[in-house]
Amino acid sequence: MKRLLFSLTLSLAAACLHAEDGHRLWLRYDTLKSAKVVCRHHSPTTDIAARELRLFSRSRKVVLKTNPSLPDDEGFTLTRTADGTATLTARRDIGLLYGAYRLLAAEHSAPAGSTAATLPPQHDAPQFRLRLLNHWDNLDGSIERGYAGESIFSWFHLDRQLITEYARANASIGINGSVLNNVNASPKMLTTPYLKEVQTIASILRPYGIRVYLSINFASPMALGDTPTADPLDPAVQAWWQRKAKEIYQLIPDFGGFLVKANSEGQPGPGDYRRSHADGANMLADALQPYGGIVMWRCFVYGANHKGEDRVMQAVSEFKPLDGQFRPNVILQTKNGPLDFQPREPYSPVFDQIRLTPNMAELQITQEYTGQSRHLVYLAPMWQEFFQYVSPDSLSGIAGVANIGLDRNWCGHHFSQANWYAFGRLAWNPRLTSDAIADEWLRLTFSLDSPSSTLHAQLRQLMLQSREACVDYMMPLGLHHIFKFDHHYGPEPDGFKADYPLEWCPVYYHQADTAGIGFDRSDAGTGAVSQYREPYHTLYNNIATCPEELLLWFHHVPWTHRMQSGRTLWEELQARYRRGVSFVEQMAAYWHSEARPYVDAQRWQEVDGRLQQQVTDAREWRDVCLRYFGRFAEPQP
Repeated sequence: MKRLLFSLTLSLAAACLHAEDGHRLWLRYDTLKSAKVVCRHHSPTTDIAARELRLFSRSRKVVLKTNPSLPDDEGFTLTRTADGTATLTARRDIGLLYGAYRLLAAEHSAPAGSTAATLPPQHDAPQFRLRLLNHWDNLDGSIERGYAGESIFSWFHLDRQLITEYARANASIGINGSVLNNVNASPKMLTTPYLKEVQTIASILRPYGIRVYLSINFASPMALGDTPTADPLDPAVQAWWQRKAKEIYQLIPDFGGFLVKANSEGQPGPGDYRRSHADGANMLADALQPYGGIVMWRCFVYGANHKGEDRVMQAVSEFKPLDGQFRPNVILQTKNGPLDFQPREPYSPVFDQIRLTPNMAELQITQEYTGQSRHLVYLAPMWQEFFQYVSPDSLSGIAGVANIGLDRNWCGHHFSQANWYAFGRLAWNPRLTSDAIADEWLRLTFSLDSPSSTLHAQLRQLMLQSREACVDYMMPLGLHHIFKFDHHYGPEPDGFKADYPLEWCPVYYHQADTAGIGFDRSDAGTGAVSQYREPYHTLYNNIATCPEELLLWFHHVPWTHRMQSGRTLWEELQARYRRGVSFVEQMAAYWHSEARPYVDAQRWQEVDGRLQQQVTDAREWRDVCLRYFGRFAEPQP
């Protein structure tokens, strides 16, 4: 009888949950209309803040004030009086908007019965001046490495309401810039019709504190037929970019600047004319400088200029000799790892070697190599790991490759929303813990609280462990880039194509043979360890001291090498693959059986389907990789 009553209770609870499609993200606030909001200074930005608070705040009264003597342009101060009045004070209007969203998040994510003591710290300000999303969106609506439908920027058919919702979501987590188009940029992006569309987008984003930026094709003046060359030292080319900058700023006075991918993966650049990256970046910087614009020049370079050199060394090889030669408004944008957004990489040594030029980090929110929004992989632990080696104080900004598309839930997988959210929170404060961010996101997104507090704690723990599980079932112990060609979904450790560059082939990276497995980057190998500062150079160089999670990144290791567990390398590799699969099986089973009574039917079913797919994929990774590597580890007599 008790079991029957419990089952009936769960059924009734589930029936009371309203079906949701995830479109509201973490902004699922109840409309209260109970707060009195006092704001004597009116602007489009403060009006948004006042409206949000008036609709959703649980405070009796909220006062918004500006104080030009405060030190932070985007920070805010929150105080409370005994009668429950909340006062937000900021130097600029955008600080009031950020403060309003943090107040709402604190109120709505607080556990039931909690008090005002759970509100944010009294003063809060962002760590990074630049907190950008990089959209890899193409002009035809497709998105490179996009797994959530087509682009939200439908050129010449812009959905103003959708872009407003996008702006609101970003402002709520402190993102203040958006690069609207793919780094593999079309020259047409800089033509007048498209720039007028950018002007419209900028007008929507501006009240939310978000500036627009554009990725540019370095050869645009030549590709558009206006100059016979794109040589950055050619006066006609320089004049073209100066005219184009003037046109852009006449349309968009607060335009942020350019993001540039040059001389990598076939993209044009100054190297086509035997000019340096500094020559190319400085030409663009000079054109933008009168208007306060910046150039973000990507350090993701590899290809023809480095025949025979270890791919992970190429960025330092190209940029270290140029350190100090860039204009003040040039920032080098570098991926967190030296290869290409793998589930685990060491940090990029560019952050060690470039000391005279501003750096910003590029993280990948879209899950190109971590299951492509079909897998639940919470990425905040990966980014926290990066910040253990690269101090936030050494960076001028941070960019995240967006995972946003036209899918109704924005991100393809409901739990992929957590990565967008976590990026914004870490961009604001990189010292926040993955645990705290996951806790906050779960409370805001699923309203998981009593009587499901056990479920909340368990889901948070599953999120925190999901990235390590992904590493285990894909590429444990420092293995990397053994994905299928082109689409990077699924395993292909035997992948080799004669018509592809060697550095795109999985066999180039794992180098498995009967003697062992792994890429020798020690001083006796390619010497990539030499690009790291001490103590990491010495630590990584020695097979006895190299952390096991990076062992096969830096060393070619015998199959019989004894690991810390006491197992041989081959035994440990098998154990890691099986551990990863086991975790995913348990995660899927837990969601299927325990979450259903407390999550609305639509989101529960959609997540459940994705988790079942993840189980199938994880098993494929395990089986394909162990079968292939077993050929070398267990040779037939």
